[in-house]
Amino acid sequence: MEHLIDIFTFDPRNPLIFTRLYFWIFFAIVLALYSVVYKRKSLRHGYLFAISLFFYYKTSGMYFSLLIFSTLVDYFIGHGIYKARSELNKKILVGMSIFVNLFVLSYFKYSYFYIDSVNSLFGTDLKVVNHFAELANLFTDSHFDTSRIILPVGISFFTFQTISYSIDVFRNKIRPVNSIIDFGFYVSFFPQLVAGPIVRASEFIPQLYKEYKVTKHDFGYATFLIMQGLVKKMFISDYISVNFIDRIFENPLSFTGFENLMALYGYSLQVYVDFSGYTDIAIGVALLLGFRLPKNFNSPYKSQHVGEFWKRWHISLSTWLKDYLYVPLGGNRKSSLFTYISTAIVIVAIGLFFNWIAGLILLLVMASLLIFRIKHHTNLNLMLTMLLGGLWHGANWQFVIWGGLNGIGLVVYKYWKKISPFDGVNSWIVRFYAIFLTFNFISFTRIWFRAQSMDSANGMMYQISNDFEFALIPQMIVSYKYVFGVMLFGFVVHWLSVRIKDWYKDSYINAPAWAKVIIATIVVFIIYQARTAELQPFIYFQF
Repeated sequence: MEHLIDIFTFDPRNPLIFTRLYFWIFFAIVLALYSVVYKRKSLRHGYLFAISLFFYYKTSGMYFSLLIFSTLVDYFIGHGIYKARSELNKKILVGMSIFVNLFVLSYFKYSYFYIDSVNSLFGTDLKVVNHFAELANLFTDSHFDTSRIILPVGISFFTFQTISYSIDVFRNKIRPVNSIIDFGFYVSFFPQLVAGPIVRASEFIPQLYKEYKVTKHDFGYATFLIMQGLVKKMFISDYISVNFIDRIFENPLSFTGFENLMALYGYSLQVYVDFSGYTDIAIGVALLLGFRLPKNFNSPYKSQHVGEFWKRWHISLSTWLKDYLYVPLGGNRKSSLFTYISTAIVIVAIGLFFNWIAGLILLLVMASLLIFRIKHHTNLNLMLTMLLGGLWHGANWQFVIWGGLNGIGLVVYKYWKKISPFDGVNSWIVRFYAIFLTFNFISFTRIWFRAQSMDSANGMMYQISNDFEFALIPQMIVSYKYVFGVMLFGFVVHWLSVRIKDWYKDSYINAPAWAKVIIATIVVFIIYQARTAELQPFIYFQF
């Protein structure tokens, strides 16, 4: 009886995630029951909505109530926008949707950030109070800790989905969903709920009204993606993280510059295989249920410039920022009043709160763009989008620095392209150099993305610049041979040509069932041998 209770209660030490055997038992049961209800759309959607809420409860506990809250708010606002007769009323309602969603997101994600910044600036000693926990204790006689605010898993992802829904209804791109169950299912669909991809209503909702259809090819592709994602996460990401990367970033001054540099390259690999691995599994699981999720990665380290990188990396977020932030700011055409107001706020914030060296650099760049706004106004939109995109990743100025550096990279490339003697040159040497340069720049910016503090980031840069220890490199390669071997495997597979990747993917999909079983067994054995003793959550769960 006690074990049965454990199955249906939240345990923060045992969340329901893709890398646990518990999830795959759960999913097998879900599929078995799904085979009974999938032909009746209303029953199918209600069933998957309930399963998705349970999944989120097992991942985030009582925070699943936030998911219900977001669903209710945007469902009724969406209908209100559609029925409103005046343009003003429509704008008020869509503004309400944006405000409510961003308020909830900001409260849970940025409260410590705001309080720490105010305390640092004014010398105060303000404390964070969890008012939601206070209300829960008041009305339910619970005993939640009111002195801490815990970030609900995936809140950034489902918040962006509900915002895009209201905006798309406002823009007349979609009609509001009639059934609140259908809308709740769209918002909470469990494969992509906690780490994306960010699915737009216009892409997903039409699928709700189609008959379930999974072909033999679809089944093969889905299982291929699931196995590929598990290998990425558990064989590559977790192994190099636990055995090398985490140790270096925890105390970079205790390791040589070579080790720090290899940890930086390793983290670029880790964050890619970890996040794209989750996406592969999510797309595969969704496809088995009859739903198609958008592609989220396209070999980003093959990019020849920063602009191309952001078209290949976290595609659902990049396109979301472009359509719902960059374009409203004015895009490539102009800068709006909102652009200048936001830029002024960013510049003041940078000057007040940043590490002064990094802040001064970004302050000068932003101020220069503002001064020359007539000629270079679109760069303001670009920089502001990247700075806010950095802040989306976390409530920390290091993420803003990371976003700002990527924004600078995009702006610099725009001007370099106009004078580059290599633009349009189709030579493997030019391509190799461009890919090498882009990869190193992206890896360099990740110092601030991954480092635990500014001191840690500065320490890593110092070690790489001043304490490389060239004479010890052969010895270190031998010492870390297994870690470097796994890293080499990950990079080689990533840089394989599309033709080779399609070949082994199609070979698996077209293989007979007995061959698929053998391949799956081998993959499971490899993953089992490589698994780490402690749970390693997906990196993007924290965003």
